[in-house]
Amino acid sequence: MLQFTGVHAHYGAIHALRGVDLHVEKGEIVTLIGANGAGKSTLMMTLFGQPRASQGTVTYQGEDITRLSTHQISRKGIALVPEGRRIFQRMTVLENLQMGSTFADAAHFAEDLARMFVMFPILEQRQAQRAGTLSGGEQQMLAIARALMGRPQLLLLDEPSLGLAPLYIKQVFRIIRELNDTYGMTILLVEQNAHHALRVAHRGYVLQHGGIVLAGTGKELLESPEVRAAYLESGAHAV
Repeated sequence: MLQFTGVHAHYGAIHALRGVDLHVEKGEIVTLIGANGAGKSTLMMTLFGQPRASQGTVTYQGEDITRLSTHQISRKGIALVPEGRRIFQRMTVLENLQMGSTFADAAHFAEDLARMFVMFPILEQRQAQRAGTLSGGEQQMLAIARALMGRPQLLLLDEPSLGLAPLYIKQVFRIIRELNDTYGMTILLVEQNAHHALRVAHRGYVLQHGGIVLAGTGKELLESPEVRAAYLESGAHAV
């Protein structure tokens, strides 16, 4: 479904991605782990052309999208839940969900909204409330639901557990598993919490200094001595 082939990207003079090869098959959860500054979020944004790949290709469903505009890419059924949530703080919960449905068929709005309220009951209770007054965990639920309102075929999640209490972290990963198991959603997950991310993922990649250094199934990477030493045994990345 999605493939990065030899992708390089720069922020000015900073060489942020260095020849990344990565693929995501339809129906998979693929996770990308690595330390702060490794290039994880850059990889996500390069998919949307910000920054644009300076070398290599990004292919989605067999089409080269490397040079398409962000707007064109968004219309192809790809949705991003960005790091830090970036909800519309002054809008209500319902208005945020309406914004998420921009690229979807309006005929499905009521059906999709009902599905979001089943999946995220707290949002139904808070639908008239300003989004900026929600707790951090509730805002993350809203950010995910807003992305899903666009009926994406590929969902990108950038650090969805960042800054959340343990109870909400468990809820986020439960939702990720449910989206994949129940709805067959294809998910690319960028996450510092390697323990949870690799447990839920079919496959994973480890990114260091802008390049892929390890790849394998979630189970293989969980058992990898290198991954355990760098991301698991210190306890800094596990909950």
